[in-house]
This record gives sequence, structure tokens and C-alpha cells, in this order.
Amino acid sequence: MTESFDIVGDLPDALADRRAAWTYIRGFAATWHTPLTPDDGTPEAELAAAEENLGFRLPAAVREAYALFGRRRAMHSNHDQLLSPAEFYVDDRKEALVFRHENQGAASWGILLSDLDQPDPPVRIRPDLADKDAERWEGWLDSFSVSCIEIILSESLQAQDSLCDHGDNEDDDELRRRFTRLPFPAYPAGEEGQNFYAGPGLLICDGGGDWLSVRAQDEETLDRFRDDFPADWLNG
Repeated sequence: MTESFDIVGDLPDALADRRAAWTYIRGFAATWHTPLTPDDGTPEAELAAAEENLGFRLPAAVREAYALFGRRRAMHSNHDQLLSPAEFYVDDRKEALVFRHENQGAASWGILLSDLDQPDPPVRIRPDLADKDAERWEGWLDSFSVSCIEIILSESLQAQDSLCDHGDNEDDDELRRRFTRLPFPAYPAGEEGQNFYAGPGLLICDGGGDWLSVRAQDEETLDRFRDDFPADWLNG
């Protein structure tokens, strides 16, 4: 499976079926990082302990995702933080199970308690606002498994290693011309999200404005990309 992994072509199936999502994440890990191993998953005992502490059972997709990559922090917590099951909590309004924090506390991600009976529930995001009464759990992505793909892709671009870099670039037309935009993510209508692009040995994210993050499969490919897209690269 990993030898034929196609970061673009395999994505539509992964967005439509959670089991295909886990296959996609395995393929991505093997191709862009190192293969996932049983040690990368959260043990069943920790998931069961979290459920006992919370007083309810976690959705199937949450259990499956954590059992697959819960302990591989380099894939999911380079910037924003995916909480361990022991750190899960219900928000102050008793509305949602919180499982992820933005790195500066600007937002949290969660699953509405009313959606916990779904095998692969939608994920919501709640911004941290000065006016706490204005905070709401807003729509983010339609399923937990799709959210996991977004997290894995975005966090892989934030790794502190020689295969990643970040910089400003104003040539959006050239980016779109030379690279294939991934058919993902499908953020709610009217919401601005990240755009992912792929090319031979490259994963690129346009995070909004002129800021790009890039991950390459080797340093030579990254150097060529930086030469083709001159910018004030942080690591170049």
C-alpha cells in the first residue's frame, strides 16, 4: 500500500470513509515520515481510563485514530496540541468534549456532547474571544476522521527539521499553475481555511495571505523549491 501511496489521488476515498482515512494516514506516514508502528498508538487501557474519567464512551473514530497515531506527537502536535486521552475534558458550558488546543490558546477544537453517539462525529472549533459571551462552537470539518487528515497534513509542515520551511510568497498564480491543489479541506461555506498543494516530493500549504509552509521528501527537492519561489525563507 505505501509504495503506491498517492497524496492527491488517494484523498477523495479517505474523505468519504473513515477506514480509508486511516489507510491514507498510514500511507502518508510511511511516505513522508516513517511507518507507523504499534508503539505509536495510544494503549487501550489509556482510552478506557479516559472514558471512565469522563463518564461516557468515546466515538469509534476517536478511539481508532488514537490507537493508530496517538503517541506520534511529531505527526500531530508540532504547532497546535492534540490532547492525550487523559487530558480530554468537557468545556465550561458542558457543550463539547475538547481534544485539541491552538498553540497560543486562541482556539480549541471539540466534539459536541450531543454528537458523541455518532461513530465519526463532526468537529467544531471555539475561538477564545475577549467577549466570552460571544464564543460559540462553530462548524469546522464534517467528521473526526477528516479532521485527523487535516491535522496530520498541517502539522507535518510544522516539524522542526531540515525538510520543512516557511516564508512569504506573492505568486499564487504560479503556485496554482505548477502544483496540484488537494481536494481538501472542505471548511464551512464562508470560512477561510488552509489550501494544500502537492508536487513531486513536495507538500505545500497556503495558510492565508502570502505565507507558505512547505515540506519536502528530501533536502535537494526543498532547495529547488526555494530557488523557484524566492522568499525570506526562515530556514533557507
